[in-house]
Amino acid sequence: MIVVKNLSFKFTKEFFALYDINLHIKKGEAVSLLGEEFSGKTTFLRILCKLEKDYVGEVYLKDIPLKKVDFSFDIDMGYIPASPVFFEKKTVYQNLQYLLKVRKLNKSEREEQINKLLIDFNLEKFRDEKVKNLSLFDKYILSFARLSLRELELVLIDNIFESLSPEQYEKISDLIKKQFLAKKITLVLATSSQDVAKDLTKRTIKFKLGSIEE
Repeated sequence: MIVVKNLSFKFTKEFFALYDINLHIKKGEAVSLLGEEFSGKTTFLRILCKLEKDYVGEVYLKDIPLKKVDFSFDIDMGYIPASPVFFEKKTVYQNLQYLLKVRKLNKSEREEQINKLLIDFNLEKFRDEKVKNLSLFDKYILSFARLSLRELELVLIDNIFESLSPEQYEKISDLIKKQFLAKKITLVLATSSQDVAKDLTKRTIKFKLGSIEE
């Protein structure tokens, strides 16, 4: 599913955010990238999303060179960053409606799916609330709801656990297990917590100062 060979990336000429990364993640595997802040985890995920492009080395998704991957056709990938991206000034309903419009569903189909989604993810009370007014936790829940509308092959989750209370973590953990792990969707998540890594994944790759620790 993911093959990386001799990957390096610099933000400046003097500073390597990633240096000589080599790894292989199989289809259906759940893997944690474990490391402290600035260890390179987020940069690695951003490269997989093609948000950072000036890297050196080889990266493949489903045997396709990353620079040639078209996320509209080659692979259906979901990404939940630490700071979720929405139309902040639009309501929860409007954000979901936009996604379904892009998928060319008619009005009745959109209404049916949105109503079901709001119930399934306990978001009914936020239907007409602007996203900017939601808590970070509720934005994460909305992120999972949004991803549930797609037939995903790969999911990347970046450092969303550090700000959660124990109760909130349990809810997010249950969503990850039901929505991704139970369906054998390839999962790569970044965390600084060994407990999170053990709870949600079967393999851990340790990052430190931009490199993988052996």
